[in-house]
Amino acid sequence: MVGQNTSNNRSQENDASQPMVYQIRIKGHLGRRWIGWFDEMTITLEDNGDTLITGMVVDQAALHGYLRKVRDLGMPLLSVNTLRPGHAATPDGMP
Repeated sequence: MVGQNTSNNRSQENDASQPMVYQIRIKGHLGRRWIGWFDEMTITLEDNGDTLITGMVVDQAALHGYLRKVRDLGMPLLSVNTLRPGHAATPDGMP
């Protein structure tokens, strides 16, 4: 429709206030002493040397909190992706 503001027509799936499953990929392996920093997230040390942090994030504020932790570790952030709840990623990280 012409003139319709599509930003007000987002579905709940794309609503930043809804919990989402996120995958945060960082370069390098996260040391065991830091795993507790990421609460209930699943930490996967990948064969290629990267770390994949996966789990439910309740809102954008919580996501930014996790990203601050990555920054504070001094490890390069490679990617942040969302997954549909209940869907696992394939071994290459693609949903």
